[in-house]
Amino acid sequence: MKIGEVFMLKQNDKKTSISKDQLEMRQAFLGGFAGQLVSGIIWIISSALSVLFLPTYGMLFLFFASMAIFPLTQLTLRIVGRSGKVSKENGLWTLGSQIAFIVPINFILVGAIIIYEPIWFYPAAMIVIGAHYIPFITLYGMKMFGLLSGLLIVIGTGIGLYGPNIFSLGGWITGLVLIVFAFLGRTLVLKEEK
Repeated sequence: MKIGEVFMLKQNDKKTSISKDQLEMRQAFLGGFAGQLVSGIIWIISSALSVLFLPTYGMLFLFFASMAIFPLTQLTLRIVGRSGKVSKENGLWTLGSQIAFIVPINFILVGAIIIYEPIWFYPAAMIVIGAHYIPFITLYGMKMFGLLSGLLIVIGTGIGLYGPNIFSLGGWITGLVLIVFAFLGRTLVLKEEK
């Protein structure tokens, strides 16, 4: 066997392994359904708090409630009959763990931004969340996360630069977009499983 053939076989084995890991992630987490549903609800509650009370309440709720996304995701997955767990051999599990730290680290920038322009809170958070969804394309092997990411980044940027002076607008939009994509991911995985 030639060196080139050995290299190609190893490359094909890696692709097969990644594809299997992605399939396991999609099935265990139902295409990101529970995480996006929980996140969408948190964004909507945050927006409502900022309208009904003070914008500060909405900001604080979004920040602190986001820390509960993973346990709430696990609970939701169990309710809908999914494990929310993958095998120890799944090489993508560590990627998921790393992705989780993107948001809190980048929220330092969101905090700095709102010192000067509080109305930019939701648009800046949208950009952070949108950027955090880019690696989900690899994590789940689903291109829909590229669309989700792009929408949040573009809409967040648009609202921040050109949007009306409505503090909670970005929060409402993000909540709705996340919920729509939650059900889209769920539908795609259920169709794939048939």
